[in-house]
Amino acid sequence: MDNFKRVEEINKSLKIDAVLISNGNNMRYVSGFAGETGYLYISDNHHAVITDFRYTYQAEAEAEGYEIITIGSGGYEEAINDLLKKDKVKRLGFESEDMLFSKYEHLRDALAGYELVPIKDEITRLRRIKTPRELEYIKEAEAIGDKVFTEILSFIKPGMTELEIAARIEYLLKVNGGEGSSFPAIVASGVNSSMPHAVPGHKKIEVGDFITMDFGCVYNGYCSDMTRTIVVGKATEKQKEIYNIVLEAQMAALDAIKPGLKGKDIDKVARDIIYKAGYEGCFGHGLGHSVGLFIHESPRLSPAEEDILEVGMTETVEPGIYIRDFGGVRIEDLVVVTEDGHENYTHSDKSLIQL
Repeated sequence: MDNFKRVEEINKSLKIDAVLISNGNNMRYVSGFAGETGYLYISDNHHAVITDFRYTYQAEAEAEGYEIITIGSGGYEEAINDLLKKDKVKRLGFESEDMLFSKYEHLRDALAGYELVPIKDEITRLRRIKTPRELEYIKEAEAIGDKVFTEILSFIKPGMTELEIAARIEYLLKVNGGEGSSFPAIVASGVNSSMPHAVPGHKKIEVGDFITMDFGCVYNGYCSDMTRTIVVGKATEKQKEIYNIVLEAQMAALDAIKPGLKGKDIDKVARDIIYKAGYEGCFGHGLGHSVGLFIHESPRLSPAEEDILEVGMTETVEPGIYIRDFGGVRIEDLVVVTEDGHENYTHSDKSLIQL
């Protein structure tokens, strides 16, 4: 089914006459248009991309079968009002989880006479189960990450900074076929590795450091995500202990993944292992998240996630242990849920690498 028809079904179920899609990833998913500015308007009579002159040609090339409306001096409000009048719209849906309140206020005032109806994440939820083509793109993006991890190991040397390594990773992601990074690469060494989302800085790599590297790329619009933690020099017994607990937790969670389980069920498998090993309080984030056109999608693997895993959903599996003033370990793979379990798209070595 064409994605705009799926949106039309949402309109009917919510008893709205049309919907204005503002989330860029949702616009791309439904229409194919990947421009940075605009709206997607869908009713029973119209499916249109509304954008400005900078993106007209791109929209014409990408949004096959869609009416392309280039705004004039009256801006987006004039173009939207024209469509609403043609369709005799009374109730217009908008993506309340995407739109800034200030933008909502502006539209509300500019579209006086029409009822604006918040539809929360109804359009975003269409993206939860990936198509075979989407999975191909995600798989290739993750394969690029695997190549980069292999290549970065020969680059890392004591004395270089976290920033140097992060820059090299992002360079290699593009050299190997990525369109760009799916998020700024995380490179955290030594005590900095105790911060799950540390920002690479001027700290120099020292012998004995943990280095956690979390990165991904975009391929045909779709994201990848992986994390590996290594040791520069010879690992201490404490480092080996923490690493092996995280690896055990990750492998157990991977083995548990299958359709029909709640996200919190998978999270609990890994969390129980880490907590029973004496590290309760050292794993403060969720076990994972879905990945697609955006790097952090739903459903998630977390203690609060009630949604059920279904075939075709992607999930990262990334337990960690983080100890203040010592360091931390995170190991992350990206998988797709299959009928009999999962397929792992990440193939980089998970044994403790000591450079």
